[in-house]
Amino acid sequence: MRILLTNDDGINAPGLIVLEAIAAELAGPDGEVWVVAPAFEQSGVGHCISYTHPMMVAKLGERRYAAEGSPADCVLAGLHDVMKDSPPDLVLSGVNRGNNSAENTLYSGTIGGAMEAALQGVPAIALSQYFGPRNLGLDDPFEAAGKFGSDLVRRILDATPKEQGDYRLFYNVNFPPVPADDVRGTRVAPQGFRRDTHFGVEPHSSPSGRRFLWIKGGYQHNPTAPGTDAAVNLEGYISVTPMRADLTAHDALEALKAIE
Repeated sequence: MRILLTNDDGINAPGLIVLEAIAAELAGPDGEVWVVAPAFEQSGVGHCISYTHPMMVAKLGERRYAAEGSPADCVLAGLHDVMKDSPPDLVLSGVNRGNNSAENTLYSGTIGGAMEAALQGVPAIALSQYFGPRNLGLDDPFEAAGKFGSDLVRRILDATPKEQGDYRLFYNVNFPPVPADDVRGTRVAPQGFRRDTHFGVEPHSSPSGRRFLWIKGGYQHNPTAPGTDAAVNLEGYISVTPMRADLTAHDALEALKAIE
């Protein structure tokens, strides 16, 4: 198996080291693991692509590249340049430092990388490690992802239906904010929504008197509705959420026919 890795935390991120270990186990001794990751952190860029300017791609080692672009850019570079003569069988994005459950999914560059792979017809899984007081102080706060990642990816791939649709499935996996030994299992869960918390801004002034705004995240430990992604994560379960890039609100189509 040939596997392409990317992330949004950057080429030097500790979560990428975890993902490389997961991928090496999946690929096996006869497989190949390739990395095309952002040269610098790209958290929060979503599915952004560098459509209006070029990006530099630098080879750092065997099968290892850094690109001055977003995670989606990195996937495009991997598929159509770096690996164009030997395309990957699978794209893995992550392991993100922090959760991409609930509304975080919509902002996530980690998700954006997996989404682009799916749009290109390649199986893709995004992996993120939820952080909290029970795992943040561990020697390896990614230990839950490291322990369960490769087996879970195998099981997801085995369960994925064969399909040729326009908007292919991809998967959002979030490991809970607990030590590996306290993980209670896996739950297939829909995307949730954290109520009473959201992104905002925090104004600051520079020494020169200019006004700047920092984007500020909301509280991450508000549970979502029972059975949804962040709720099961906070209960100690790994969440697996199947996704597609189709943003159509299918539930609203019938009601909207009145305007035709």
